[in-house]
Parts: sequence; C-alpha cells; structure tokens
Amino acid sequence: MGANLARNIARHGIPIAVHNRTAARTRRFLERHGAEGPIDGYDSLERWIGALARPRVVISMVTAGEATDAVIEQVAPHLDVGDVLIDGGNAHFRDTQRRHAALAARGVHFIGAGISGGEEGALNGPSIMPGGDREPYERRVAAIFEAVAARYDGEPCCAYVGPDGAGHYVKMVHNGIEYADMQLIAESYDLLRYGAGLDLEQIAQRFRAWNDSELSSFLIEITARVLAKVDAASGRPLVDVILDQAEQKGTGRWTAQDALERGVPLTGIAEAVFARTLSARREERKQAAARLRGPARAGGGADQRLAEDLKWALYASKIVAYAQGFAQLATASLQEGWGVELASMASIWRAGCIIRARLLDRIREAFAAEPDLPNLMLADFFARALADAQEPWRRVVARAAELGIPAPALASSLAYYDGYRRARGPASLIQGLRDLFGAHTYRRIDRAGSFHTLWAEDGREVEV
Repeated sequence: MGANLARNIARHGIPIAVHNRTAARTRRFLERHGAEGPIDGYDSLERWIGALARPRVVISMVTAGEATDAVIEQVAPHLDVGDVLIDGGNAHFRDTQRRHAALAARGVHFIGAGISGGEEGALNGPSIMPGGDREPYERRVAAIFEAVAARYDGEPCCAYVGPDGAGHYVKMVHNGIEYADMQLIAESYDLLRYGAGLDLEQIAQRFRAWNDSELSSFLIEITARVLAKVDAASGRPLVDVILDQAEQKGTGRWTAQDALERGVPLTGIAEAVFARTLSARREERKQAAARLRGPARAGGGADQRLAEDLKWALYASKIVAYAQGFAQLATASLQEGWGVELASMASIWRAGCIIRARLLDRIREAFAAEPDLPNLMLADFFARALADAQEPWRRVVARAAELGIPAPALASSLAYYDGYRRARGPASLIQGLRDLFGAHTYRRIDRAGSFHTLWAEDGREVEV
C-alpha cells in the first residue's frame, strides 16, 4: 500500500524520495516504477532524510504497533524542528496521541492519517482522514493529500479531522462499520443460499441487482464478483474452496472495545467481531456439527419471500451500522475535544474507501442539516426508511431463527432499533435487582435523588 501511495504522489508530479529498510525492495520499486514520475530512492535512512527539502514531510506506511514505534525511533533523531512526520497506517488512536506528544516535545509535528481503499485505492485515489497539528497540515500536507485522494463530484475525499489521534480514530470506526457491513452481507448470502434455496449464480445476480438500488456500494459490488468467481484449480466456485475462517487485524476489535469504554451501544460491529472469532474455532464447530441438534427444516425449494425480504433487512441493518458508528464518532469527539464534523466524514467516505456507498449522500445531508443530530435513525429520511423496511426485516430475523441459520448482525441491528425506539424498557427491573443484591441504589421517575430499599430489614425505602 505504501508503494502504491508513493506512485500516486509521483504521478501527480510531486517529487518523492522512497526508502525501505530492505535495500533490494527499494531497487525493485525504482526499476518497476521509477519512470512514473519524479521518484528517487535511497538505500540508507540518513541519505533518504537528508535528500528531503526542509521543512521535511515524511510519510511512514508500516504495520501498526511496534513496527511504527521502531520507524519513529529511527527517523526522529534525523528530523529538525518544524518537520512533519505522518503515520499512514492503521494505528490505535491512543498510540497516535502518545507519539504526537513525544514528537511535539522535539518540535516535530506528527500527523496520524487514516487511509482507506487498500492497494488499489492507494494507487488510484484513497479516502484520507488526517489528524494532528492543523497549521502544518494545511501548510505542508493538505495539497499533497488532496491531490492524490479520490474525488466525488470533483471534491477530494480528504478532510482534516481534528487534533492528535482524531484521524486514526475516525479510520478505526470506519473499519468497524466495514466489519458490520461485511458480516451483514455474509449473513444475507448465507440465508439466500441455505434458507431461500438460491444457487450461487442466482445469488450473484441478486447482488448485482442490489447494487443498482438503495444498497449500491463497493462491498455489494465486489460480493457479486466473488460469488461468481470459479476456482481455476478445482473448477468449483471459489467461495466453496475458501476456508470459512475470517481473519482480522484488530481495528474492529478496537472499535468495539472503545465503544464499551465510552458507553456507546455498538451492537452490530461487536457482533461482527464475535462472528469472526467464532468462525476461527473451526475444529470446535466441526465437532459441534456432529453433536448439537438444530431445527428440522420443513419443505424445500426456493423461498422467494425470504429472498425478497432480505434486500430490506440488509438495507435497514446497514443504516443501523452507520448510525452506531457515527454515534460513536460523536461521543468520542465530545469526550476528546476533537470537534469532528460528521457531515465532512460522510463526504470523504463517498469515494475511495471500502465502505463507500450511495447511502453516504443521505448521511451527509442529515448531518449537514442537523450537526448535533444524536442518532442518524432520527433523521426524517432514515426514520422513514427503517419504518418501511421493518416488516421484511422482522420476517428475515424470525425466519433465520426458525431455520437455525445464524444472523447475529441482522438480529442485533433489529434489537437495537427496537430498543432505541422504546420510551421505557425493562432496565428498571435490572436496577431493582442490583439494589437488592448489592445496594447499588436506583433513581425514581417521580422525584429527584438516589434511593435504596432496605430489602433485608423492613422493606422501607430510604434516600441516600
């Protein structure tokens, strides 16, 4: 991804010097791509840094964690006051905050930039989410990023996010939404194939049709491509020869963990993370398949109603995934003092990134009209869309349970919708239970204060 981003920068006529700790890789890169633009390469880190015009702009594209720290430790001693160091990897935002503070003490500006789009996006135009020191970003970096970013209606899919770790935080939540979106798609495929009885070509065709509807998105588009792919070695559908164990690099897990710490109900993304971890327990699942009973499946043949209902169940659940993600962004922005503009984030996700979708136009409009909207589901367009979709949505979740086909993201999205729209829920009982066994107290609906019932004595209520 780093190599393709460098090529993208050079193709826009921006001079760039490249370096890799493995000198052979640098040489191969120059042999293959050196003629694509003003590119120089250097075997030694010292010569590489020395070749850059001051004040320098240095971009690091390495694996998150220890590798990023190692690069910073190697590069920082060679930088001068006023230089800019950019981390374009998927770093945890707390690490970015730590690195930002450490480099600021040396007079070096640190920018944590979320970059989405994979290798293809890096080359042809990614969505870029930079955070850190605003003044040096706008003066030294913005022109570069805006030149190489994807464009939507002529506008670059790049916008300053906020101070210190804000850029990497937004990218983390982007990836969390991506987890939920892919899990919802996988569940829909599962139900179409093993619930509705469609074959793979029919399912691929259905996804192609969905991509011409409200569901239009990059992930829907490529789902059709994957389902239609035939494995050259075996002649079987590729999806049938891929091991059913979904891997992960951690950003979805970080998103769910952060939501728990902030008290944000992020059910769809959390279910997507748990579904991946369950898929990893393949040997256990094979044993369970032989021992654990499921429902007897009645009838046979295609279930046309389930197939038609799935479009709307998927659409409604995708709305919920975005609603939860943007609610998390709003909460974190307030708690961290970042000032993230949600409409701007929706704008820069409309092209280049993995979760680009037609839906983002409506999301941008919703937050542009009401920047402090507490939840996307409350915007008129989305409230109507969810109301219109709820009957097929409910039928899909119920049918999945009847068939014994797991649909955790679809079901949890519906539960979130139902839980959010209730003015009064069952948590009063939970508070009563907590007060009885742990004297945790409760609040009343009819007067202010905290109260405790003397359960072990005479049952009197006392204010505490």
